[in-house]
Amino acid sequence: MRVRHGESKPDGHGASCRAYRGWSRIGKQPHCGGGVCQDGTMSQSFEPFYDVNRTYEDNYAQGPFGAFAQALADPARVDNQSATSPCESFLGFPVNLPFGIPAGPLLNERFTTAAFRMGFDLAVYKTVRSRAWGCNAFPNVLAVHPRSADGLLTPGSPELDEGVLADTRYETPISISNSFGVPSRDPDIWQPDMRRAIAAAGHGQLLVPSFQGSRVEGMSTDDYIADHVTTARLVCETGAGLMAMNTSCPNEGHNRLLCHDPHLVGRITEAVKNEIADRPLVIKLAYIPPVATEPWPQDSGAGHYTYARVTDDSALELMVRQTVARGTVQAIAAINTISARLVDANGNQALPGAGRERSGVCGHAIRYAGLDMVARLAAIRERLGLDFAIIGVGGVVEPSDYDDYRAAGADAVMSATGAMWDARLARRIKSR
Repeated sequence: MRVRHGESKPDGHGASCRAYRGWSRIGKQPHCGGGVCQDGTMSQSFEPFYDVNRTYEDNYAQGPFGAFAQALADPARVDNQSATSPCESFLGFPVNLPFGIPAGPLLNERFTTAAFRMGFDLAVYKTVRSRAWGCNAFPNVLAVHPRSADGLLTPGSPELDEGVLADTRYETPISISNSFGVPSRDPDIWQPDMRRAIAAAGHGQLLVPSFQGSRVEGMSTDDYIADHVTTARLVCETGAGLMAMNTSCPNEGHNRLLCHDPHLVGRITEAVKNEIADRPLVIKLAYIPPVATEPWPQDSGAGHYTYARVTDDSALELMVRQTVARGTVQAIAAINTISARLVDANGNQALPGAGRERSGVCGHAIRYAGLDMVARLAAIRERLGLDFAIIGVGGVVEPSDYDDYRAAGADAVMSATGAMWDARLARRIKSR
């Protein structure tokens, strides 16, 4: 069923947020048995596999946690479907189900192996660089509370600049900040770890390495392109059969996105593709708004996956023409996060430190923005007669969200925040 922006679904997607009563800074509430309570809140026994109360370094060294840690401790805890014949194909690779976890929360091989064991058949290894790169100061994750009753953020809305409340009240459906700064270990560390991650994939499962270039002071554009190529080469050396290039985090500096420059993305992907040869290349995009729209007619049917009827989508189409149409990119993943000014209850900057007035927001709040991008990419794919895969990302917290992304045109779907807070999400999708 398609649903207009802001409408409620029968399963409660448009309802007000429910208090998150499980693991959080404000303590655990009385146990209500077995993961999810009847009222939709998390039980006492629940713990996200990335511990937002610990630093990134602690998570890297000690994680994952919760059900993911249990999956690592017991090798027999393997998703049952991994023993059957893969029934779908993703970029030429057989997969059990084209559902997984995107770049971000899977910090190393332990995280990706646990994801595989929990039934996530696509696991994206945390974005790596050609050099070591530090993480933003702790905290990196806060709960985010949009003003709307349905908990959604709309790209371009005044709220994003006026301020969105962020605190430690974690609620479902979950939305959080993503303020890490794309940290990376040195290649001497991540290369052998990535090899182990690739080898740990089960039957019908696929490890997807993510990488990006690093711009440093004094670097020319040619040097920046060359750094992407170097990093892609390092990924190839791990035995990766494909890879994803991140263009949607602040690669160019605070709150500046590489994907806002499609011509430069085109130059980089051409150089990278020349290096990686026949390996499929995925690029991950942030939300790119349409140039012009008009309201949907009142009698247009049961609803749409886009905010409005798109009359000019030349900005997004230009990105497709600069990459896919030139044969350098075989898949587009969208979206990453939505940038917003995050404030505490007093209206002050929520995250500490210079340059962190704004943060990416992910989780339920960006669900409709992700669906909008996927539907528009699918329309461009059909209009231009191109063959490329679309990976839908953003706000996938329930099995029905997976269905909506597939119906909107996605060939694969991924969940980061939803999977962090529901380690059994892939199993729930498969068990229906």
